[in-house]
Amino acid sequence: MLNTLDIQFKEAYEKASSIKEKLPPDTMLRLYSYYKQAVKGDMFALNENDNDNLRNSFKFNAWIQLRGMNENQAKQEYINLVNSIIK
Repeated sequence: MLNTLDIQFKEAYEKASSIKEKLPPDTMLRLYSYYKQAVKGDMFALNENDNDNLRNSFKFNAWIQLRGMNENQAKQEYINLVNSIIK
């Protein structure tokens, strides 16, 4: 059974996925890193299938900076960021 935070996180993900406008790269990296930390935690893994190594490096670096942040905190930060974008 999903708790309130899980439901809000899922709704925030759906909102973020439906954003049509191009977001600044730093905002995209923050969304990515909070999402990955919320879903994967400190189990860092680089996506080897993507040919854009520079982009992968930026994404991986943004995620690894959240090392130690717990799942619930990452979910809340993701929700807050999405809400600040959507307003």
